[in-house]
Amino acid sequence: MRYFGAQVRGTERIPEGGVLFVGNHSGGLGSPDSFVFGYGLYLQRGMDAVPWGLAHQTAMDAPVLGPIMRAIGGVKAGPGAGKRLLEAGRNVLVYPGGDVDSMRPSHMRHEMNFDGRKGYIRLAMAANRPIVPVVAAGGHSVFWLFGDMMPMLSAVGLDRRLRLKTFPMGLSIPWGFTPGPPPPYLPLPSRILIEVLDPIYLPAQENPEIPDAKLVDEYDALVQSRMREALARLVAERKQLGRAAILDWFRR
Repeated sequence: MRYFGAQVRGTERIPEGGVLFVGNHSGGLGSPDSFVFGYGLYLQRGMDAVPWGLAHQTAMDAPVLGPIMRAIGGVKAGPGAGKRLLEAGRNVLVYPGGDVDSMRPSHMRHEMNFDGRKGYIRLAMAANRPIVPVVAAGGHSVFWLFGDMMPMLSAVGLDRRLRLKTFPMGLSIPWGFTPGPPPPYLPLPSRILIEVLDPIYLPAQENPEIPDAKLVDEYDALVQSRMREALARLVAERKQLGRAAILDWFRR
C-alpha cells in the first residue's frame, strides 16, 4: 500500500449480503489496483468483504498466472459463476471493459472503456443484488502501452484463439519492450487512489433472466456516468498530491 501511496475510501458504503463491484480496469495482466482494492477491503472490512473476481479466460488459463489468480479468488468469467456467488451472499468484482480497458494505450490512462459490454447489468438483475461502482486512478501509470498488434494476430487467427480484442506493445521493468502486453512486471510506484461509490439498486424484473433491454441501457449509462465523474475527480486529486508515490517516502 505504501509503495503506491494507496488510498481506498468509501468502504462504509458497501451493503451487506453480497454486491457486484464494477470497476475500471488498468495495468494489463498485473492489475495492481485490483490487489490494492482487495487489501484495502481486507484491512477495513475483513476477509468476508474481499470479492471473488471474474477474470478473463486467457488469464485464468495461463500457466503461471492462472494458478495465482485461482489462489487469490479468481473465477473464470461467466454469468453462471457470478450469479451463484452473489446468491450465496458473496461479493463479486467484475471489470466490464476487460482486456480492452486494461490494455488501453498509455495516452488514455485517465479514461475508462467498457467496450459496449453490459452483461454486468444483466448479472446484477439476475441475482437481484446491487451494483457498487469502484473507481481507481493511477493504476495505468505503472508501465507503458502503445500501438496495437491486432491486425497481425488476426492474420494468423490468434485473436479468436486468445479471445483478445487488443494487443498493444509494452514497455515495463524488467522486460523492456515486449511484443504485446508485458508478463508480470515490476510496477512503477504510481500513486493509486480508489473510491467505492454509493450502491445502485436495480428494479426487480418479472423475468430476471431476460431483463428489459431499455433498463439495461439506462443503468449502464448511469453506472458509467457516475464512475467517469468520480474518475475525473480522483485524477485531479492525484495530480495535486503528486503522481509518484515515492516522494511520500521522504516526507515521513
